[in-house]
Amino acid sequence: MSATKKGQGQLCVLILAAGQGTRMESTIPKVLHHVGGRPMLFYVLRIANALKPGSIGIVVGHEAGQVKAAATDMLKSVGIGRPLQAILQKKPLGSGNAVLEALPFLKKFKTAMVMCGDTPLLTYESIYNLFLTHEQLKGQATLLTARLANPKGYGRIVRGALGEVQRIVEESVASPKELALTEVNSGAYCFEVDALVQGLKEIGAKGPKKEHFLTDVMEAIRGKGGRIHAYTSSNSEEIQGINNRAQLSAAERVLNKRMLERLMISGVTIRDPQSTHVDADVEIGQDTVIYPGTILRGHTKIGRMCRIGPFTHIEDTQIGNECEVRFSYVIQARLLEKTSVGPFAHIRPESIIGPRARVGNFTEVKASKIGFGSKVNHLSYIGDADIAEDVNIGAGTITCNYDGKEKHKTTIGAKAFIGSNVNLIAPVKIGRGAKVAAGSTVTEDVPDDALAIARARQVNKT
Repeated sequence: MSATKKGQGQLCVLILAAGQGTRMESTIPKVLHHVGGRPMLFYVLRIANALKPGSIGIVVGHEAGQVKAAATDMLKSVGIGRPLQAILQKKPLGSGNAVLEALPFLKKFKTAMVMCGDTPLLTYESIYNLFLTHEQLKGQATLLTARLANPKGYGRIVRGALGEVQRIVEESVASPKELALTEVNSGAYCFEVDALVQGLKEIGAKGPKKEHFLTDVMEAIRGKGGRIHAYTSSNSEEIQGINNRAQLSAAERVLNKRMLERLMISGVTIRDPQSTHVDADVEIGQDTVIYPGTILRGHTKIGRMCRIGPFTHIEDTQIGNECEVRFSYVIQARLLEKTSVGPFAHIRPESIIGPRARVGNFTEVKASKIGFGSKVNHLSYIGDADIAEDVNIGAGTITCNYDGKEKHKTTIGAKAFIGSNVNLIAPVKIGRGAKVAAGSTVTEDVPDDALAIARARQVNKT
């Protein structure tokens, strides 16, 4: 159920994405680093959109234009037309300052959900329950928290005798008693905007950098008699933020585990989850088997009853039902039903293979169509070619498609037979039912049902 369906029509979402992420040691803005095949910011935007807010705001700073453009593209890529408003944080003066910069945006709404752009493991379930808790308890602020066995690095939640939230204490200034607390702050909050605005006015700058911290708003709200509540997630891993490459890798493992579990529950067999990587946008049909060492990336879609792997990389590719791909690399291609690829094949972009076609070992196919029942079994290069149905391509066949300046097309008609070790010098057409003798170098078109022999006469000398 969305937030809107609960009758809350004045909700906005504010995503904090202004940080440089210096610990990432990268020229790429932190929130644009990929995890699960998407920038980490994508997952937060997806949750924000699912709440159906009146508007989504994103605070940008480091490489502001790049982050804004990427966020807009992320929303469009999944068909989201919801308004996105970028707010510039002029100087990196802390999370409180980032929200201060967004006040003109926030003041248009009654309630604000605030999230960090570097928390891709957050789940919609927890954020929605945070919103529900805020609505039901009618406080001024509600936090998403979790309990960690090792809370090092996180702000601790200090509660009163009756369990109410009193404040968030940062680890650097916490007392030994406070450091022993295991409930921590996730960085996701739901605020009544009036209380948030008033609290921001009262917090001061801290530290050598004179930064304003959003967590200090809690004490300011309590000082005015406001109530602060918390929703504690049962899934502690989801609150993990990403500040360095080690944490990025840890998040990748978590997202991959979630994806594999969803696939297995939906009817996909994954022989060895520990050696299998599947991006978040991949779709796989029932009764397909994924063998060890398989990597499925991007917008790959695989049909039912396929056999994929072992040790196969498939990216942005559409695969029909009952296909098999073994020990191969396939990118931006289409395999139609009951097509077999591999072992050790390389299928390059713009290739369409099948149905019921076969591409065998150590064969490369680039920007070509291979028709129904046709076979390219061994050690061949097929580039810029249109191969009709029931064609047999012999071992070592090459379509010589590049003349040093331009690419040219090879066309092979239905039921043609190309012998082993043939060079087809494009542009060239091989007719329907035609045969090309092994070892030929063909430079002229071959008519239907003709036999082409293009090789020097053998001479034996003693």
